[in-house]
Amino acid sequence: MSAVCCWRQVACCCGSAACALCCSFCPKIKQSTTTRLMYALYFILVTVTCGFMMSPTVADFMKDNIPFYKDVCEHIQAGDDCEKLVGYSAVYRVCFGMACFFFILFILTLFIRNSRSWRAYIHNGFWFIKFVVLIAMCSGAFFIPDQDTFLNVWRYVGAAFGFLFLLIQLMLLVEFAHKWNKNWMSGTAHNKLWYAALSLVTLILYSIAVGALILLAVFYTHPDGCQLNKILLGVNAGLCLLVSLVAILPCVQKRQPYSGLLQSGLISCYVMYLTFSSLSSKPPETMLDATGKNITICVPSFSKDLNQDGKLVSILGTIILFCCILHSCLTSTTRSSSDALRGRYTPPETEVARCCFCCSRSDGDDQEERTEKRGGQEVGYDEEKATVYSYSYFHFVFFLGTFYVMMTVTNWFHYRNAEIEKLFSGSWSPFWIKMASCWVCILLYLWTLVAPLCCPTREYSV
Repeated sequence: MSAVCCWRQVACCCGSAACALCCSFCPKIKQSTTTRLMYALYFILVTVTCGFMMSPTVADFMKDNIPFYKDVCEHIQAGDDCEKLVGYSAVYRVCFGMACFFFILFILTLFIRNSRSWRAYIHNGFWFIKFVVLIAMCSGAFFIPDQDTFLNVWRYVGAAFGFLFLLIQLMLLVEFAHKWNKNWMSGTAHNKLWYAALSLVTLILYSIAVGALILLAVFYTHPDGCQLNKILLGVNAGLCLLVSLVAILPCVQKRQPYSGLLQSGLISCYVMYLTFSSLSSKPPETMLDATGKNITICVPSFSKDLNQDGKLVSILGTIILFCCILHSCLTSTTRSSSDALRGRYTPPETEVARCCFCCSRSDGDDQEERTEKRGGQEVGYDEEKATVYSYSYFHFVFFLGTFYVMMTVTNWFHYRNAEIEKLFSGSWSPFWIKMASCWVCILLYLWTLVAPLCCPTREYSV
């Protein structure tokens, strides 16, 4: 590592310089990208720490393999076996520290227009100092007095903000569905093959949704029981059919010519996925068979076998869940997504149809940028004239994501016996949260269809 690269890393950690790798063969990276990746790294580190705190396996491993474990625990006043550093209460405290960290940055970065102000320098640099501050906040939360009151209040605060983060996820899904259909529909004016692409993808999406409904009916219902599962499957299937019919009504098509079955099929697939996830989280039911023996129903046999054989499914599911949370935090802070959440959309006449429209040109590609070369990876300073994304909104989304992680890891309101290895085991709280998400998603999408009819004097563009 050259002296220039070492100095660059010091300037990144303790100054306002953008972070970059020392390898000169790496492709050019933008300052806005490095900043978001660094905050995402902080988020991942705290999330992984919370996962370890909720794992009895990790706690037992540390107890058996760390020398003088009890002495260390007593010295830091964490209990005889460091019980204060594990479990749901420890996760609440750590997430409290991270939430405070992102909330302070949210307040600090309000109304920043470019990257040349001193507040922008704090947002884009000083990574080591901010990391120390984050650790100090997470550690300081363990010294909050009156822990019982704090935990009880913080639980309900976490539930409220966690559901708000989930709502943003659903709004972005609805926005993505409309954007997809509008982008491909704009291509039909120049090439009729886009009609074939629309028809093919729509057919695939509805085939997946119908197939999922059939499989859920086969594996999660029983002729003599599972009445709740049958009702919920019927309700969700009926809602998917309703929004599909509304999307192609002549009155809706007149006000929104880009409305169609493509986005309805995507929403239906997602609703079926949430239905599957919620039914998988539901506690199993039991009934007496012909011999008078209790048997478990409403849970597929393969699910029971996987739960008995090991913890692979739960571990993989946890990793996928955290990746989805991180993806939502990053994608919801782009300029186009934040504008969509406020009802601002690209004019149809400027839309260019692309097969991979979601991977199209980024928000800041049209801006002039200064390039810095210091013997390693090139860095483009792309925000000297205007920011590519809203700094304050970026931190606010991570602030909400912290609560969602906290509530998910601690199994929402079934927190006392929560373990990371049993994150996807049967529990009523995750079941109703996911089922409510289905209905909220349907209502949001339905509102985007009927809003122009309810408020004809207001302009809507999706």
